[in-house]
This record gives sequence, structure tokens and C-alpha cells, in this order.
Amino acid sequence: MTLAITKYEQVWIDGLNRGDVSGADEAFAANSVIHMAGAPSPSLSVTEFKELVSGLLRAFPDLHLTVDDQIVSGDKVATRWTATGTHTGSLGDISPSGEKVQFEGLILDHVVDGQVIERWEQWDQMGMLQQLGAV
Repeated sequence: MTLAITKYEQVWIDGLNRGDVSGADEAFAANSVIHMAGAPSPSLSVTEFKELVSGLLRAFPDLHLTVDDQIVSGDKVATRWTATGTHTGSLGDISPSGEKVQFEGLILDHVVDGQVIERWEQWDQMGMLQQLGAV
């Protein structure tokens, strides 16, 4: 059975899997707010979110995300995802390790007119860092 994914999320995931964050410009409203656990700021603009994710893509240039589940209820969309990648670029102060990692996350989006206007995201940053031997 093929999982049906919302158009905006498919645009975002397809871009990330190509190493490109420009899909955010279509998937997210310009004034969208992204709340991400563990981010430098508790509420990120789309530009700040793209910068944060770009850093992750530099650290894991082969990053590949898969949507495992997605549930739509009214204007809310819940998504469970898995990412895999190889740590071949610097991740903040962490030098490339060559380690392959796998980590998961959960998203809750508030969507209006096919774009995210607010996102809450949590992902297993500690698990990723443990796999890299950084903690």
C-alpha cells in the first residue's frame, strides 16, 4: 500500500532528499513559525529554519527522509518520519565521522491554503549524536 502524503510535505521532502531547502518557499507560508525542540531559538522563521536544515544537509549530504505515517484532521497534519545519512561534513563543532545514522521525528503542522502556517517538530537529536559518538 502506498502512503498518500500531502502535497506541501512531498515538495519539502523531495527537496531535502535532493539536498535542497528551497521547497520550503512553497511548503511554508512566508510568515510561518516553526517550533523545533532543541533549536537555537524556540520559534524559527522560515529563513532560520532553512538555515538550520541546510547545516544538517551539509553534515549529511546523502540525507534521505521517508514519511512513515501521516494523518490529516481538518487543518492539522501529523507526520512521522525517518531519516538516514552519512556524517561526512561538520555538524557544528563535531568533525565528520563517516558514521551512518538513522533517526526519527514527529511533526504537527497547522495548514492553511496548502501551506504550513505553524509547525511543531521534535526529532531524536540525542539518538543521532549517540550514533556519531558525540555524547
